[in-house]
Amino acid sequence: MVSSIIAGMSGPWLILVGAAAGVFAGLFGIGGGIIIVPALILLAGFPLVTATGTSLAAILLPVGILGVVAYYKARIIDLRASAFIAAGLLTSVAVGAWLANTLPVDLMRRFFAVFCLYIGWNFIDPVRRAQRILGRAAAAKPEPDTNPRPSPYALIGIGLLAGVMAGMFGIGGGNIIVPMLTLVLHYPAKRAIATSLGAILFPFGLPGVLYYYNAGTLDLGAAAWIALGLFLGTVFGARITISLPSRTVKLLYGLFLLFVAVRFLVF
Repeated sequence: MVSSIIAGMSGPWLILVGAAAGVFAGLFGIGGGIIIVPALILLAGFPLVTATGTSLAAILLPVGILGVVAYYKARIIDLRASAFIAAGLLTSVAVGAWLANTLPVDLMRRFFAVFCLYIGWNFIDPVRRAQRILGRAAAAKPEPDTNPRPSPYALIGIGLLAGVMAGMFGIGGGNIIVPMLTLVLHYPAKRAIATSLGAILFPFGLPGVLYYYNAGTLDLGAAAWIALGLFLGTVFGARITISLPSRTVKLLYGLFLLFVAVRFLVF
């Protein structure tokens, strides 16, 4: 096991890392690993695999519960979809953990980065935004259904894919769930983000965490400090998303995905 204190980062600093990740989790319906993993590598000197396992353990507990409650009170979240997605996540996250510990994942990381670039570009939609700024009417797109009810099989399939990515990269899976809900199942951005956060509230990462623990690539002490920060930060991110216009949420999420792509190309 790696000691977080030996690695150069004490508890209060780990809480700050968790709090920052929690704000992003509430904002974008993610687990926060996309912030946690590079922070542990750059600031605490963790090896990549240990940072990944520690991140997955930190998001294991229902640290996003306050954010989910905020979304529920605003009547945005689709709890039915969250449950089906969580079932898929629980089934496949151990596969991703096995891949991370046994196979070179550089190629998969590059593919994931390209995926994030493509989805981020679609969320930002710079051509349409430029036309709007210039006062030119763009071809109207139909508004997404505010309350879609997709097939359970489609939702479980999204969870399966997100689970593999979560286990491989120590993330919550929201980077897959939100784009799939919006672009494939036509969820409004806010509802997709809330539903994603609800899905990753379940302890889906347990099989992956056990795999990392048995492999000796997990720092439970660091994970506990980070989880505390996540718990404190998530509700603030959720409240920000609820207060923003949907168009702004899509823009911010697109920019965030571009950041994710850079993160996976660099680390």
